[in-house]
Amino acid sequence: MFDAASSHGQNRRPLPPAQPPADGVPGPRTPVSAQERRTRTDRPGRQRDAFFDNAKYLAIVLVAMGHAWEPLKGDSRILEAVYTVVYSFHMPAFIIISGFFSRGFDMRPDRLKRLITGVVVPYVLFESAYPLFKNLVTGSHEEITLLDPWYLTWFLVALFVWRLTTPIWKLVRWPLPVALGLAMLATVSPAIGDDLDLQRVLQFLPYFVLGLCMKPEHFHLVRRRGVRIASVPVFAAALAVGWWAVPRMNTAWFYHRDAAQELGAPWWCGPVMTLALMGCSLVLTACFFAWVPSRTTWFTALGAGTLYGYLLHGFLVKLGDYRGWFEQPWLHRPLGEIAVTLLAGAVVTVLCTRPVRRLFRFAMEPRLEWAFRQDAAAQARERQNQRETVSV
Repeated sequence: MFDAASSHGQNRRPLPPAQPPADGVPGPRTPVSAQERRTRTDRPGRQRDAFFDNAKYLAIVLVAMGHAWEPLKGDSRILEAVYTVVYSFHMPAFIIISGFFSRGFDMRPDRLKRLITGVVVPYVLFESAYPLFKNLVTGSHEEITLLDPWYLTWFLVALFVWRLTTPIWKLVRWPLPVALGLAMLATVSPAIGDDLDLQRVLQFLPYFVLGLCMKPEHFHLVRRRGVRIASVPVFAAALAVGWWAVPRMNTAWFYHRDAAQELGAPWWCGPVMTLALMGCSLVLTACFFAWVPSRTTWFTALGAGTLYGYLLHGFLVKLGDYRGWFEQPWLHRPLGEIAVTLLAGAVVTVLCTRPVRRLFRFAMEPRLEWAFRQDAAAQARERQNQRETVSV
């Protein structure tokens, strides 16, 4: 059966498949080869790159494990060394991917709507939910404030600012040096304060801008067998350095939330540590990417729900903190630390699954069509795309 509409568009090249949303906000289209298509997950109407979904899932598992280690690491030098190494690259890896999928962001109304519904609305809801949860569990009277991100919600503020400024970074001739300069200035500016956690927004900014500047072939470079082999001694050396640094270095540097003066260091340490930490982070991030599978695995589909796992696991970690679960003596022994690690990985895995995503979609990905004006141009583009995709 032949549709007349297809005769008007038969000479047009079909639109490339849309890339998956990154952290609740749609990303750009990325051309792929025939070989890469075989590594994509099979989903009706869209194609996702298995590598990026795998990387996001593995990074969020490391985030959850790191949060579970925080109450325990003070009693184990080995655990704190592992914690230090993981904290040096897990968020940079996640942020680089977020920047990579922000390359196509502009001020088009449909993308601004997704930014609001996928980032701003979850921020307001979870920024309110976390202190209310604390009040419910502990009987305290924590106030709700939208200016002081609570626990994990700082990332939503940062993602909103980074994504909104993407057109500027695409306009600047040397975006990465400028972003790095801003991060260095932030480390010597304690007057920035805690409002909207701007210290973290600025200090993590270079990783997002780096992601904006990257191309698919850059990720292929670190996924070669030679890099994978070299990453083993690099990680081993990093663990050794981390073990050595435990009594000698303040791990708060890895949080990127304070100026040098607030950490009791001379002002000039801020810029120096910014450069040193970024160098270490990029090396370890490259090693991490080298070991991320490119093929579809059992956890590939979970990469689409990493923001769910990120925001929801915080309630369980805080519940354990409020109830004193981490004070059990056996948890501070090697077997207890291993059990906590495995449990954290299992919990965040469950929180990334489709049933959990369906349950909390109202908070994480609300449609809110009623809240926005209808964009006639966007509707016309959608109708045109539908006409062009009509097939025999």
